Amino acid sequence: MAMKRSGGGPTVTQQAAKFLGVSVLSGVVLAGLALPGIGAFGLVAKGSVEGFDEIPANLKTPPLSQRTTILDADGGEIAKVYSRDRTVVPLNEISPYMRKALVDIEDSRYYQHGAIDLKGVLRALNKNAQSGGVSEGASTLTQQYVKNVFIEEAGDDPEKVAVATQQTLGRKVKELKYAIQVEKELGKDRILNNYLNITFFGRQAYGVEAASQRYFTKHAKDLTLGESALLAGIVQSPSRYDPVNDPKEATRRRNTVLQRMAELKDITPAQAAAEQAKPLELKVSRPKSGCITAVDGAGFFCDYVRETFLNDPVFGKTKEARAKRWNQGGMTIRTTLDPQTQKSVQKSITDHVYQSDSVATAVSIVQPGTGKVLGMGQSRPYGFGDHQTQINLSADKSMGGSNYGFQVGSTFKPIVAAAALEQGTSPNQTYSSPYAMPYPDEVDTCTGTWKNSEGATVNNENRSEVGPYGMKEAIAKSVNTYFIQLVGDMGLCPVTKMAGKMGIKPAEGGKLSQYPAMALGGTDGMSPLTMASAYATFANRGTYCTPVLIESATGPDGKKLRVPQTKCSRAMSEQTADTVNTLLQGVVEDGTGKEAGLSGRDSAGKTGTTDERRAAWFVGYTPNLAGAVWVGGPGDKVEMENISIGGVYHDKVYGADTPGPIWRDAMTGALDGRPAASFDTVGIGGSDRATDTDKGGKTRPGDTGQGGNKHGGKPGANKPGGNKPGKHNPLPDFSVPELPTGILGGNSGNSGTGESAGQGGQKEQQ
Repeated sequence: MAMKRSGGGPTVTQQAAKFLGVSVLSGVVLAGLALPGIGAFGLVAKGSVEGFDEIPANLKTPPLSQRTTILDADGGEIAKVYSRDRTVVPLNEISPYMRKALVDIEDSRYYQHGAIDLKGVLRALNKNAQSGGVSEGASTLTQQYVKNVFIEEAGDDPEKVAVATQQTLGRKVKELKYAIQVEKELGKDRILNNYLNITFFGRQAYGVEAASQRYFTKHAKDLTLGESALLAGIVQSPSRYDPVNDPKEATRRRNTVLQRMAELKDITPAQAAAEQAKPLELKVSRPKSGCITAVDGAGFFCDYVRETFLNDPVFGKTKEARAKRWNQGGMTIRTTLDPQTQKSVQKSITDHVYQSDSVATAVSIVQPGTGKVLGMGQSRPYGFGDHQTQINLSADKSMGGSNYGFQVGSTFKPIVAAAALEQGTSPNQTYSSPYAMPYPDEVDTCTGTWKNSEGATVNNENRSEVGPYGMKEAIAKSVNTYFIQLVGDMGLCPVTKMAGKMGIKPAEGGKLSQYPAMALGGTDGMSPLTMASAYATFANRGTYCTPVLIESATGPDGKKLRVPQTKCSRAMSEQTADTVNTLLQGVVEDGTGKEAGLSGRDSAGKTGTTDERRAAWFVGYTPNLAGAVWVGGPGDKVEMENISIGGVYHDKVYGADTPGPIWRDAMTGALDGRPAASFDTVGIGGSDRATDTDKGGKTRPGDTGQGGNKHGGKPGANKPGGNKPGKHNPLPDFSVPELPTGILGGNSGNSGTGESAGQGGQKEQQ
């Protein structure tokens, strides 16, 4: 006696019969319904048949997720990244053996029946009724393809995957309706092609091309008969027939496929026997996905590209839309990474800092005038092992960087100098600059007044540093008390606004803290990329450009995608920038940064070492490159005294003796064989105002044939050759770029109130 459902009603067998009858009467040839004789599926049947006509006929096929390839500026591959390792190929690029093997073992009557196979379903119903369970299925390749579409649409969401694969009558009905529609619209060959591209072959390989590469390190079009039989056999159960984990079981399954092909006369018995006698002969390639595989230490640059994609609205209006697009992949992304610069960055890092050191270093190099990031690296590689990390020490927190960044020390002083010059202060302004002094009683901020209610004091690094000093000597020697007296007169609001115009912001987000210690870089933490981009403003004669890493991108269909463009705005006058260039040249010529100076090139920069030597910096630039180097404990907890870095012992670490040489070597290699451009400088003498005595007196390589334009001219007067921000230029133009038009408006910068302290007892070293 057949078993009834609880609560009465027809038996499961009666439901199946009713469903089959209604389907046939509706002109539908039912297949793929492997129903047991008893209620093993737990069917919720009422309404399933009646709802058949209400199911939409249009199957929305999601784009198949594929690999995305990330390229450098020369077109060389940096890394392949993917949510699912898949490369979609047309049917004519799949071995005929593979096509026959898959059809023969999965659905041998595929080209004879429609979307469903009545013989198959009746056979399955009979066997399952006899066994009392699901001993045989009858899904056609078309139905299997539809099921895979549901799974693909579910993505990595476990709940959605469970719904897409659940054994219910409702899902089977839906699968059936769509299968009929797909057969009508696509035809047999296209369905087979789609199936071979969507199905899972184990070991992270989706689609036959990825599977062919995974197991045999060859293209799908080159698969032999035996290799094709092996892959076709895997489809039924990728884990059970995994040829790497269980070669005996995989061999038996391969031989079953070969036997079936011979039975169907697609190959001869002799061919089958010859292939069955062979070993598997695998040539397995490991899955290589993600930025961990990036070349030349570019893992963190690669990761920044991913973060850019996930965060920039140009790639999608919502975070979810951008993530879905990234996971679907299939893109080719050409970046701004310059191979020569990246190799030089990585070599300098490994020459000076060991991966196993208690401290780390991070280096970022950008191109002034375009915002292009040409190099990015760090001593602790991208990974999960010892002395590895997934934190990008060059980036802000929002882009995968550290939580708070790193205090920048005296590398902030040039920003203070630029703000003062913009306010009309002469570079010859002198202050008494004693060795030690209290902070001013009151200092104006953008939102009120800071008061030294605790009697905080400041002092210079060396007792011999006693003024009076002018700005040039004070910045060369990194005299703390000079800059505290300067902000005491000027206030902190001009400094805050100047920093904002130069793209300087705390790595953790939010607004800049407005305390006098800000002038010494002793409040907020910054990232190396932020500092490199800020200093590029000086090299670019006062115009700041936001950093960009993506040059161009194409989608799976080969069509171009919109990509983020650099935004350039004037942060200061050319006069101010040229004056700062003159001041900072003095730092590398005879100041604290002598060890960082470049041979035969104009260069400028500033050292910085924070209180307790928890971070040391050198940020510098030439007219065509700007770079920042940070050295310190990734958690900002290592006091760099009596320490060995890169095999070199230091009793005390300074910005000059460790970051400086890293910057020098990285920049030297990056600039090798490229034009040696010159700065526009000013004369700093005894006058009350800065004078521009050198304007037009020096020319930069690449400026010839430009109509004799002097560099004291208007922005955009010089055109060194197609290097406008955002314009594709695979080879970096190392002449000084043209300033974009429409940039004179600038921005107001951050006004910021700040929250952290840092005003008490702040001592800022060189």
